[in-house]
Amino acid sequence: QVQLVESGGGLVQAGGSLRLSCAASDRTFNRRTMAWFRQAPGKEREFVAFISWVGGNTNYADSMRGRFTISRDNAKNTVYLQMNSLKPEDTANYYCAARDPGTTVYGYWGQGTQVTVSS
Repeated sequence: QVQLVESGGGLVQAGGSLRLSCAASDRTFNRRTMAWFRQAPGKEREFVAFISWVGGNTNYADSMRGRFTISRDNAKNTVYLQMNSLKPEDTANYYCAARDPGTTVYGYWGQGTQVTVSS
């Protein structure tokens, strides 16, 4: 069973930065594609970014491209989300997700970390 634990959320002013971390318990972490999603109150969960298991392939939601950066450290079983130029509309609970090698479904999720951006 893969366990994912997010950290790094908090309260920040608009224009500020935060770095989220997601630590995985999985020994096969280095072969998993990892992603970040978010969900704001009253809204559906939305995709933020993903990073392939080799780390060279990333993709972002349009509204976050250029402001957010996903990265991973396979030696530490950790994936990161650096968020810059934060906006109030970035306020949400941010979730880390993982998928089994060779699959397209994110079957493992963390408990989430809250990010609140004040105006």
